[in-house]
Amino acid sequence: MVKYSLVGYDGSDASRRAFQFAIDLARCANGRVRVVSVLQVTEGGADASALMMADSGTRRVQELLEELTSIVPDATTLVDVEMVYGSPGDVLLGQIDQHGVDHIVIGHTERGALARWLLGSVSSNVLARAHVPVTVVR
Repeated sequence: MVKYSLVGYDGSDASRRAFQFAIDLARCANGRVRVVSVLQVTEGGADASALMMADSGTRRVQELLEELTSIVPDATTLVDVEMVYGSPGDVLLGQIDQHGVDHIVIGHTERGALARWLLGSVSSNVLARAHVPVTVVR
């Protein structure tokens, strides 16, 4: 039975649906949900990333938790929240062993072939590389 699900959350409708699905599953299995929001740093490298994390990390985590409780009022009793800088697919996959995640829930956003080719697809990346079950919520 699934005890610790991971949700990649970016505020989109797809990630909201994935979060709600993971919460429902956690309630059924007496489990928990780890919600990770990944922020990509495209310029400035590691120094800029460290500065941003120190400057706004706590505030951003609190804002994320407030958003999650607007979806599920008792979310604070069921979730662990983390804001991480990096590549979304790599961060989500790294969470598996680091935190004992046994299931991943991700939202699916429809994009055309060109957008997938140019930007990649987090869900495709996670599906191809995860060694735990993955649920894609549409």
